[in-house]
Amino acid sequence: MTDNAPAAGTTVPYDAVVLAGGAARRLGGVDKPGLRVGGRPLLDRVLAACATARTTVVVADPRPTARPVRWVREEPPGAGPVAALDAGLRHTEAEYAVVLSADLPFLAAATVGGLLKALVSCGTEGALVTDADGRDQPLVAAYRTSALRRGLAALADAHGSLTGLPLRRLIGALDLTRVPDPLASFDCDTWDDIATARARIREHGHVLDEWISAVKDELGIDLDVDTGVLLDLARDAAHGVARPAAPLTTFLVGYAAAQGKGGPEAVADAARKAAALALRWEEEAEQSEAARAAEPAERNDAARAEAPRPADQPDPGSHTG
Repeated sequence: MTDNAPAAGTTVPYDAVVLAGGAARRLGGVDKPGLRVGGRPLLDRVLAACATARTTVVVADPRPTARPVRWVREEPPGAGPVAALDAGLRHTEAEYAVVLSADLPFLAAATVGGLLKALVSCGTEGALVTDADGRDQPLVAAYRTSALRRGLAALADAHGSLTGLPLRRLIGALDLTRVPDPLASFDCDTWDDIATARARIREHGHVLDEWISAVKDELGIDLDVDTGVLLDLARDAAHGVARPAAPLTTFLVGYAAAQGKGGPEAVADAARKAAALALRWEEEAEQSEAARAAEPAERNDAARAEAPRPADQPDPGSHTG
């Protein structure tokens, strides 16, 4: 389980249910949640977006993940999304549940927080994302767990089983708030979708944030730092000292921060000190260059002052009449 905490940007405690047990037929039956986008499995990317959930339940067979979760399976396995949601919801206790599929490469914590805010402020039974064409995405949504449980019970009574039922049977009976978000709703159903997602994160406007997030997950670091400060430091070290000083300096700043408080403030403080040192090095170099540039002129002036004068040339310091 994750720590008991609210979603990013909201004070609403919630549980998360992630459905990750689909057959991925359009991908040839591969393990879709394990496909990597930006060096991270799709499932890990989704788990990062709901990392502040009080309890995170993944409906699928267990596998290694970057964050601890509770694993469950629907009965029978492969019984469909409604049965999977019912299985996951049985292990939640919060008033609100964020329900997600495991194939959302661009889902962000801000989206999760926004859905919870919309749900609470509008007073509806659910808040879900709509895609670029305005279609509902019931697996990118936040719901009141009481409404989901009530709807699941009604379906079970009406059909005798939840196996094979489509989600629209459950969601269609709920009072919903809709939040347009074409990016968060982008899911990976085909190899073209995977290729599109992999290409997008390498675009100039996204690659740095994606890389930092991937490295933090890989190293098990949960720390928000001002990347602008570190980039400025790297620039100052490269310009004021030497190019190889840039990565070495940022490494030492991280090490110093870890020895101290270890939080964002410690990183910023160490970065400021290192940047000031790099600027002092640059100032010394500039002073030395200026001194070296002045030396030839000074030597020429001294040489002219000491050079013997022709006999017929008067001493400029004397006065003759």
